[in-house]
Amino acid sequence: MAVDNVSSIDELTYCPEMPEKPRNIVSIGVGGIVQGSHYPAYKLAGFPVKACYDLNHDTAVKVAEEWGVPHVAETVAELVEYGKQYDAVFDIAVPANAIPEILVQLPDNAGVLIQKPMGESIEQAREILRICHEKNLTAGINFQLRQAPYMIAVRDLINRGVIGEVVDIDHRLVGEQPWNLWPFLFPKDRVEINYHSIHYIDNIRSLVGDPKSVYCKTMQHPKMRELAQTRTAIIMDYGDDLRVNLHINFNHNYAKKYQESILKIEGLKGAIRVKLGLMYDYPEGEPDRVEYITFDEGEWKELPVRGSWFNEAFIGTMGGLMKKLDDPSYEYMNSVEDAFHTMCVVEVLQEQRRGWHPRRLLRGVAPKQDPTLGMRAARLWGVAPPG
Repeated sequence: MAVDNVSSIDELTYCPEMPEKPRNIVSIGVGGIVQGSHYPAYKLAGFPVKACYDLNHDTAVKVAEEWGVPHVAETVAELVEYGKQYDAVFDIAVPANAIPEILVQLPDNAGVLIQKPMGESIEQAREILRICHEKNLTAGINFQLRQAPYMIAVRDLINRGVIGEVVDIDHRLVGEQPWNLWPFLFPKDRVEINYHSIHYIDNIRSLVGDPKSVYCKTMQHPKMRELAQTRTAIIMDYGDDLRVNLHINFNHNYAKKYQESILKIEGLKGAIRVKLGLMYDYPEGEPDRVEYITFDEGEWKELPVRGSWFNEAFIGTMGGLMKKLDDPSYEYMNSVEDAFHTMCVVEVLQEQRRGWHPRRLLRGVAPKQDPTLGMRAARLWGVAPPG
């Protein structure tokens, strides 16, 4: 049984916040993630895509025909002019190290959604943040998991105090990834954390904020030496009351029976258990499942949730950006400023695989108007935002 997707946004039981009126979208990069997730989500939400560009022009033409995109640009410059004509949001899905060179070509004050990760390193993340602030871009990073319907449901349970103060989080993923689907990963030095666990790190941050410190071991598997890492163990240190662990093994090729993709959250009044169905026998998937228990009721209950991570979560990252453009006071959870915090955590985790000591995180991201971008920004010892 596959993931429980919906055919209409009206079917979503937990829907992301949406703009009053959708804005036009123009796309830079139309690879697999755009064809398989961005465009299906935008169609579901009624977000019009007016133009697209890709380095492979033939691919762009084919995708435009399939999804009814009326214009295919020959260059980024042409796409930008088209976007200005339609007052469009720019949807960027290119290799992470190409993001800065795209951003500098966008018009000042534009809205832009950038596919994760926010660069390949903290240096690139700083550069992306700097450009967004210099050009006054309203920018988001496409960390979609926090916008999945089941995570909206989980956040609602926590925020309403149903399970009380959160004191324990375990995220366990054991399965086999079809790594051949992403050939661009094979030459990279940073793989598992930068391109996979980053979702779970970001999602945990969206629930309980920044950790005080982090501990990590990320490694290869003897059966797959050609990839830098496929297994990771992470402890996120939140002090003496909250324990957070992540266990990831994507070389579990022992049939489907004992695959796991479970997020467990315990509080002082109850607990939540989430099955992330997408990761079972990926990309085939299984239905998601959200269950919770409280001491008052004394038994586990299933919370009905329609829609999944792929593709419905992609509605929220773009819809929230559109809402932010309409209302600057709106707190957009996928902002580039918040994403920089996630990149700081990721950088420390990457440093530790070389044997570095855990680094402390400080809270706060510098507002756009702060020219230093550093005094109150998310900062690690030795990993500072641009200054």
